[in-house]
Amino acid sequence: MSRGDGDGTEAREAREVRVLPAGPHALLVELADGHHAEAFHAELLRRRERGALPGVREIVPGARTVLLDGIEDHERGGGRVPTARVPTARDRLARDLLSWTVPPLHREARDTVEIPVVYDGPDLAEVAALWGVGADEVPALHSRTAFRVAFCGFAPGFGYLTGLPERLHVPRRTTPRTRVPAGALALAGPYTGVYPRPSPGGWQLIGRMVDPGALWDPGREPAALLGPGTRVRFVAAEPGAVPLPRTELRS
Repeated sequence: MSRGDGDGTEAREAREVRVLPAGPHALLVELADGHHAEAFHAELLRRRERGALPGVREIVPGARTVLLDGIEDHERGGGRVPTARVPTARDRLARDLLSWTVPPLHREARDTVEIPVVYDGPDLAEVAALWGVGADEVPALHSRTAFRVAFCGFAPGFGYLTGLPERLHVPRRTTPRTRVPAGALALAGPYTGVYPRPSPGGWQLIGRMVDPGALWDPGREPAALLGPGTRVRFVAAEPGAVPLPRTELRS
């Protein structure tokens, strides 16, 4: 499903929204880009907080999509399969989503997570060359950027952070590594991320988090340090830096 044609910016943005069924109880909303996806996700959360999204159990943001799962049709008792002639709750919600006017993304004032990192990654010199600066300038350029978690995925605790200007976007490595250590600070395209645990990976590694265990702590609520919408600032640390108490990571 997609919005109809029209003139002007609003109409162009309308055609860039598609709502697709996903399994028996979900909808996948496809947006034009990451910025529109973040704005749409924020609007969904606002409406859910107001009680305007009954029956939607889970909202999961992605790079250019938002998944709405667990859409129940209370009028039909939930378990019965409706006939194709009668619109379901999911059908009605899909039509409603296409008619929404979504305001521009508002960066709400909230606590910033400060992450101490040592900028000594194996790809630091290559990233510096791509940026057209010296390797010693990369830490300052990166750490003075205001980041925001656009969405999470890949591994528990891994957040995809946006904020780097387009001129600092870098490609993935031509040959991925078979093992990237936990805590590796990495860049790929428009994203910055920190690996919460060892895994294969093809991102450019420019440093390492002093305390990678803080990214995912099952004994903490929430377990993930970085959730969608979280503001993040990286703080350059000395190679021998001692991890901060995890309660002090948020400022």
